[in-house]
Amino acid sequence: MDFLYTVVGFIQAGGVFMYPILLVFAMGAAVAVERIVVLSSVGSKNRKVWDQLHPIMTEGNFEEARTITSEDDSHISRLLGMGLARQGAVRRRDDIEIAMEESMMEIIPQLEKRTPYVALFANISTLLGLLGTIMGLIEAFTAVANANPADKADLLSASISVAMNTTAFGLMAAIPLLIIHTYLTSKTSEIVDSLEMASVKTLNIISESTKRQG
Repeated sequence: MDFLYTVVGFIQAGGVFMYPILLVFAMGAAVAVERIVVLSSVGSKNRKVWDQLHPIMTEGNFEEARTITSEDDSHISRLLGMGLARQGAVRRRDDIEIAMEESMMEIIPQLEKRTPYVALFANISTLLGLLGTIMGLIEAFTAVANANPADKADLLSASISVAMNTTAFGLMAAIPLLIIHTYLTSKTSEIVDSLEMASVKTLNIISESTKRQG
C-alpha cells in the first residue's frame, strides 16, 4: 500500500503531463498484451497443425492433407492449403510456389498488425515527458523571476525537481514498451520463418512425390 501511495504522489507531483503519459502507456500496454496473446496462439496452432500435416504429406496422402487444411483456420493451414489445392490441380512446382507466396503476402500484414503502435506509444511517452519537463522549467523560471531573491535558489531547485518527474515517468513508460516491441518483432519474424520453412518443405515433398509418380 505504501508503494501505491508513493506512485500516486509521484504522479501528482509531476503535474498535468503525467496523465497523458499514463494514458499513452496504458494504450501501448493494451496493444502489447493483445499482440502477445495473438502471436502466442498463432505459433502454437501452427506447430500443432504442422506436426499433424508433415507425416501425412511425407506418406504422399495429399488428399487427407487438403481435408485437414480446409477444416482448419490457422495461418499455416491457409498457406499450405493454397499450395495443396494447386498440387491437386496442376502439379507444377512454380504454380504451387506462387500460390503459397500469394498467401504469405496476405498473412504477414496480419501478423505485423498493430505491433508498430507499441513503438509509437513508447516514443510518444518519451516526448510527452520531455515536453512536460520543458513546460515545467518555463513555469519555474517565470515564478522565480518574481520571487524574493532570498528564496529564489530553493524555489528554483524545488520546481526543477518537480519538472524532471515527467521526463522520468516518460522513460519509465517508454522502456518497457520498447522491450515488448522488440519481443513482438522477434516473435513475428519467428512465425514468418516457420511458415517459410513449412512452405519450402511442402514444396520439396510435393516435388519428390511427383517425381516418384512420373
